[in-house]
Amino acid sequence: MNITVVHQQTEAGGPPDEQDVLEQVEAVAAALQVLGHTCRILPCSLDLEGFRSEVIRKPPDAVFNLVESLDGSCRLLPLLPALLDHMGIPYTGSNAYALWVTTQKVLAKKALSEAGIPTPDWIGPVPEDPAQSYGSRDRRCTPPDRWIVKSLWEHASFGLDDACLVTGSEETVRGCLRSRSKALGGACFAEAYVEGREFNLSLLDGPAGPRVLPPAEILFSEFGSHRLPIVGYRAKWETDSFEYLHTPRRFVFPDQDRPLLERLCDTALRCWRLFGLQGYARVDFRVDLDGREWVLEINANPCISPDAGFAAALAVAQIPFTRAVQQILSAAVRVPYVMGSKRQTTTFRPSIAPEPPAVSLQ
Repeated sequence: MNITVVHQQTEAGGPPDEQDVLEQVEAVAAALQVLGHTCRILPCSLDLEGFRSEVIRKPPDAVFNLVESLDGSCRLLPLLPALLDHMGIPYTGSNAYALWVTTQKVLAKKALSEAGIPTPDWIGPVPEDPAQSYGSRDRRCTPPDRWIVKSLWEHASFGLDDACLVTGSEETVRGCLRSRSKALGGACFAEAYVEGREFNLSLLDGPAGPRVLPPAEILFSEFGSHRLPIVGYRAKWETDSFEYLHTPRRFVFPDQDRPLLERLCDTALRCWRLFGLQGYARVDFRVDLDGREWVLEINANPCISPDAGFAAALAVAQIPFTRAVQQILSAAVRVPYVMGSKRQTTTFRPSIAPEPPAVSLQ
């Protein structure tokens, strides 16, 4: 097959969360070549007409979509899959609608709440723009003592640090949201802080449906009481920081964690089905001190670079990266694209039960 690997245009010397996509491109392109596919790499910017013309000039059989943002904004990432839908070109990962809903974190939380999937309470978003807050209202039961201020649209732990913890009244929290919204991508919200453990579960599509890869727990080693135990920006991207060096992940758990891990796997699959995800995804959880799980975020296009959590989960599941790339690609070409499609496929995803979750327990 002729595969075009598409990523967002990046500037040399940009921040590490933006440069990381180039590592993903390199890894995916190498895997596609090993699998015998012809691979072409194409950056994408807001010049979508220019991109469209370039794709028409050399049309691929499918696009491997690694676009995480456009013009530095995650809010724009659904534009590429929407364009590919219009052109009738299959692409990897979730569709434009699923990406839009899961990227707008409050919309995602509202959908989770209405489906009965536990997610921490929230305030916001601020500003309350119709395009940002459509269908999303504050949800609070018993007001918590502490809130985490998060960007509404941006991912990759953008803006997350110790200063994002806010205490006080709702008026105090809203004042903080108003003061920080511009620095957090133009809009933000507050989420109830869940004290406890942090997990992320990666999912991989397959012929029988999605499979949950071995759950990973993020450990906050030697954080003490003066550091907030969250996976902030430094923990993800600043390789020489205390936070990065003291947040290892583990995949091996004692027997008493088995019921919790099984619930996490089941909830991750419910999230996949709720949002109609495809190809691959990651669900982030906190587990409170009473052992209750809470979904923090749905990442419909998680990082798949060799040093990321998704690749680590593949390794524990003994799934070679090349095989995972092939499964992600196969999921794309199995699904028909009907919006203005010129090249529809005829092989549909079989409607059978998914593979049982792969859980690493000792």
